[in-house]
Amino acid sequence: MNTQEIIALYDRFVMNTYTRVPIVVVKGKGLKVWDLSGKLYLDFFPGWAVSGLGHCHPKVVSSVRECLKKIIHVPNNYYNIMQAKLAKKIIENSFDGKVFFCNSGAEANEAAIKLTRAYGNQRGRNEIITFENAFHGRTLATITATGQEKYQRGFEPLVEGFRKVQFNDIDAFKNAITPKTAGVMLEPIQGEGGINVATKDFILSVRKACDENDLVLIFDEVQTGMGRTGKMFCFEHYGIKPDVMTLAKTLGGGLPIGAMVASKKFADVLRPGMHASTFGGSPVACSAALAVFEAIKREGLLLNAERMGSYLFARLEELKKKYPIIKEIRGKGLMIGVELTIEGKDIVRDAVKEGLLINCTHDRVLRLMPGLIVTKKEIDRAIYILDKVMKKIIGE
Repeated sequence: MNTQEIIALYDRFVMNTYTRVPIVVVKGKGLKVWDLSGKLYLDFFPGWAVSGLGHCHPKVVSSVRECLKKIIHVPNNYYNIMQAKLAKKIIENSFDGKVFFCNSGAEANEAAIKLTRAYGNQRGRNEIITFENAFHGRTLATITATGQEKYQRGFEPLVEGFRKVQFNDIDAFKNAITPKTAGVMLEPIQGEGGINVATKDFILSVRKACDENDLVLIFDEVQTGMGRTGKMFCFEHYGIKPDVMTLAKTLGGGLPIGAMVASKKFADVLRPGMHASTFGGSPVACSAALAVFEAIKREGLLLNAERMGSYLFARLEELKKKYPIIKEIRGKGLMIGVELTIEGKDIVRDAVKEGLLINCTHDRVLRLMPGLIVTKKEIDRAIYILDKVMKKIIGE
């Protein structure tokens, strides 16, 4: 079958809920992917960071292959060796507590919302403060928590119990706290919102207010977690710990898995019968996640993310000096946003034609999030393509 035939099958049989780039990806290795025609692309936006170690990392493939030989699914009314080992590994690398496993970031955030409601309702509280331009998922509760109306439109009535305030605005946040407030949910770096980085003063103020008011502080690290920012988890940059943290994306090395991590104080709020996920924490997905932790440690990928992030940032600053359409470059580690003075869709389109896969959010923010294994040579290639594309756009 050729590309057009595959697209025709999608048009006929697959719901049109995504804006898709018209290429059929059939193979991936590292930061390279190939389409059906054999064309090679450099992937600098691997599934919103799902393939955070690159495509088909050998350790992940080997671990999954070994698991598949033994068992594929273990129902959660039994015990699962891989799930136990992964929970231990997550806690050892984050903070003391317990883990709930699911299949996605939205599910992990739903679990965090339910835990916060369960804890708060015992005290007559049920509201959660979230922030403008946040993104927490596509379920009814998580799109309500999401601070972007475009994702909510058409799905009214939304879930009650959320109050939104301006991100990085300490006074607005403090003024939003009421006797009904049960918790706070935030991304330390807003991904879909345009790579907006939380300031340290803001995070410290939020942590202090949560301590003073007995509020649950939820860090949505679905995109920032697992080494993306040069630390295993982004909260480490701020010198504090959240009460609850949600993970997905890179955690599974390409396989679907989500996790909600709750600190010791909140670890037993949800009891048997209060929450569940049929496929959550499958042995196959957990074996992949264990391999991700091992690869990050053995291959020094946190340090690589920090160094290559600095290098990519510097190379992008060179482009900024050449092209006035670049307004600002921001981010941490290998989570970088390039804000433009024009819409970015044409740059993304032409970059794809030249063999570079990137993303644009909020119409004008290019997102670059290459795998943690990225090299200087690959960054130089990406910059070369962006330079070529921007030169063409400016010329037009």
